Amino acid sequence: MPSQSKISNKMNKYLSISQEVKEALEAGRPVVALESTIISHGMPYPQNVETALKVEQTIRDNGAVPATIAIIGGKLKAGCTPEEIEYLGKKGQAVTKASRRDLPVLIARGEDGATTVTTTMIIAAMAGIKVFATGGIGGVHRGAETTMDISADLEELAQTPVMVICAGAKSILDLGLTLEYLETKGVPVIGYGTEELPAFYTRRSGFKVDYRIDTPEELAAAFRAKLEMGLAGGMLVTNPIPEEYSLDPNYINEAIDKAIKKSVELGIKGKATTPFLLAEIKDITGGNSLDANIQLVLNNARLAARTAVCLSNKND
Repeated sequence: MPSQSKISNKMNKYLSISQEVKEALEAGRPVVALESTIISHGMPYPQNVETALKVEQTIRDNGAVPATIAIIGGKLKAGCTPEEIEYLGKKGQAVTKASRRDLPVLIARGEDGATTVTTTMIIAAMAGIKVFATGGIGGVHRGAETTMDISADLEELAQTPVMVICAGAKSILDLGLTLEYLETKGVPVIGYGTEELPAFYTRRSGFKVDYRIDTPEELAAAFRAKLEMGLAGGMLVTNPIPEEYSLDPNYINEAIDKAIKKSVELGIKGKATTPFLLAEIKDITGGNSLDANIQLVLNNARLAARTAVCLSNKND
């Protein structure tokens, strides 16, 4: 993965690293990447901005530097200012939800984009950031055997060397097929303190992860070994939502089924699917899912910062 000093002049034409993040990378201090789709598409304003700033502060409180990633005015941003986060939050779903396929056109046109797991991994890797905290990854959607709706997040995990710390795959997905896809692509799926894949809003899914790891030190050691061996792709760390915020699986699955049924009736497809389903689930649960979403993101930020610290300390 390139360090800041190895980024070419050609790349600097597109990539803008904030001064704080740049100084941290050059000094070998821990940095944690954060996505921006959660700001524009994951939550309503002003909770989205409040949560984004709180997540950044959580990372600072645990010893690392936050780097919220986005595309603003055609620049790949590794490290957003509070004003830029406010801008994305207010603009909301008017910002393009940018996956890998969207980057060339958005950059050429000088437009804005909110980064998904995929594009956050891409830009983090460009900048030399090794650890990324998010809510949940995308995956194989229910009914994908006929729709072929499979998130680009899975392909990115197979090729881009970034550790992604999340609360598992979103429970709107087909979790069994998502794990099968990751296995085929050679992506290690780690359960932090658990042998069972967490399912975003809930701690349990009934599906096993590849390995259980119980400390940030061991997470850092495993990822370091992967990088040093030159193995392609990232590592997926699934960190269960804290027990006190976990929703009952039957309750949330019923809400998901209702939301999916409505999306089919309305013909919602492609990258509009996940934002639609999350908004519907929030309405069906009376906001309980939004509260859970915020808490699991904060929980992932804490673990990501502690892991980045361990990764940085060993490299000194």
